[in-house]
Amino acid sequence: MSGASFALILTGVMLNAVAQLMLKAGTNRVGALELSYQSLSVLPSLALSAPILTGLSCYAVSVVVWIVALSRVEVSVAYPMLSIGYIVNAIAAWMLFGETLNPMKLAAIAVISVGVCMLAWSGRGA
Repeated sequence: MSGASFALILTGVMLNAVAQLMLKAGTNRVGALELSYQSLSVLPSLALSAPILTGLSCYAVSVVVWIVALSRVEVSVAYPMLSIGYIVNAIAAWMLFGETLNPMKLAAIAVISVGVCMLAWSGRGA
């Protein structure tokens, strides 16, 4: 995989990760939501909040970037690279939201990191 292709994939993954973090930040402002009629009253203000709109915008841009990346890289290599987002989000959620990073999560991050490196190397020259 070329450096430019990897950069496209990484850009798409990072935009997706930022989108997730923004959606979490937006929902943190209103607390836990339930799938009930009463929760519907919160949805318009939530949907128009800056973090939610930022997250949705990041998703939109990430789709465009991802389409360009898929035009250059085999999907069997590109799609698993999305797991980089788990690594980024786990660490960012720990830093930003105080979520836990227990030994099992850290081990999973290590395994994912090895797998992503193996996939990136397997795609060289493709």
